[in-house]
Amino acid sequence: MNGCKPVTTSLVVNDKLQKDDGAQEADASRYRILIGSLLYLTATRPDIMYATSLLSRFMQKPSHIHYGVGKIILRYLQGTKEFGIWYKTMTNSRMIGYTDSDWAGSMDDMKSTSGYAFSLGSGFILGIKEASNCGIINSKSKVCSSY
Repeated sequence: MNGCKPVTTSLVVNDKLQKDDGAQEADASRYRILIGSLLYLTATRPDIMYATSLLSRFMQKPSHIHYGVGKIILRYLQGTKEFGIWYKTMTNSRMIGYTDSDWAGSMDDMKSTSGYAFSLGSGFILGIKEASNCGIINSKSKVCSSY
């Protein structure tokens, strides 16, 4: 993929992936190698964590659509080689936190994926939590179960 055309985003916006998408089955072994490599890269490239986490849901029976989305991530990486995490010493550092959720974004089981990110000075921590069932009881409370 050295000569591939770079893209500006790691995932197509509003593109919902499904387990049974009707596409031909991809080589599961090659798909797992791709996802494993992308997961390794998330240590220094947290910008691909959500897309990689999403694709990891289809490791058992990937389709050519899933494999194609994995190649889009590679094309994104090709165009953003200079991106990364830079650490430097700071005297006045403050912690800032961010969170987001796709609210039942999985078309297969209506489960949510949520993520969080914290920065302290020039350090950065990112995480993704998958497969939680959340229901809103009223505007001030919600019920969640996760596994």
